[in-house]
Amino acid sequence: MSGRRRTIADTRPGGQPVNVRVLGDPLNAGLAPPVQSPPGPDGAGRGSLFVPLLAGAAVTVAMGAYGRYHTPTGIAVNVAGFSSPLTVKVWLGTGAAVFAVVQLFSAMAMWGRLGDFSPAWAGTVHRWSGRVAFLLTVPVAVHCLYALGFVDADPRALVHSLLGCLFFGAFTTKMLALPKPGLAGWVLPVVGGVVFTVLVGVWLTSSLWYFATFGVGV
Repeated sequence: MSGRRRTIADTRPGGQPVNVRVLGDPLNAGLAPPVQSPPGPDGAGRGSLFVPLLAGAAVTVAMGAYGRYHTPTGIAVNVAGFSSPLTVKVWLGTGAAVFAVVQLFSAMAMWGRLGDFSPAWAGTVHRWSGRVAFLLTVPVAVHCLYALGFVDADPRALVHSLLGCLFFGAFTTKMLALPKPGLAGWVLPVVGGVVFTVLVGVWLTSSLWYFATFGVGV
């Protein structure tokens, strides 16, 4: 025995359908989930990376331009206990890289990529390790841009300068993308992976190079 069926279409302003509900047949009620119609031609409901990517590119170019055209002072604020501003930069960069690794593994734990290891505190560790890593990079960037400028005297220095500017651009893109609704599931992992990879590249071309060349010391 079947009852009479009728449909009610929910609409957004402008007449765009959102979903369709089937009423009037209690035997079939709840068996079919609401049908989600695709976004309209204006892209409503879709998350866009245009603004985050544009802002990230602007930050990257601005930092590179400042480093290129600013006259390097050769002087930066030192920290007590370190032999030079350069060693401060090296160790702060190393600390940022360590916290970036912590953030990577905490993210993997959050998303179940470490098997059964998925503690409730993984999210908190992920957020705070990212904040600490970024804060440690700020004085490093100030030292590089203000005291040294954009250096391209050799391939290592050129790659380091490019990656340093790219890191802050990628970080800007990530922070602006985080609160945007409707982004594809791959966006944040990819953007976060770019930020992590670039930061590791910065560390390899600076701190690791320094340790290999001059030894580990303060």
